[in-house]
Amino acid sequence: MSVARVTEISSTSSVSFEDAVEKGVNRASKTLRNVVSAWIKEQRVGVENGQIQHYQVNLMVTFLLED
Repeated sequence: MSVARVTEISSTSSVSFEDAVEKGVNRASKTLRNVVSAWIKEQRVGVENGQIQHYQVNLMVTFLLED
């Protein structure tokens, strides 16, 4: 039997939503062991003078707890 925990993180990128997701998962994996999945809870953009300045995602990251 496996037991998992879900935690929410926020990640930004000046490139794209996809890049923000990749950065978020990579960073979470450095701190959390046994990351098995992530899903996008929210996404938004930061706008300044009518131009997108950054892409932000809120991710729900799932990781398995060790016995």
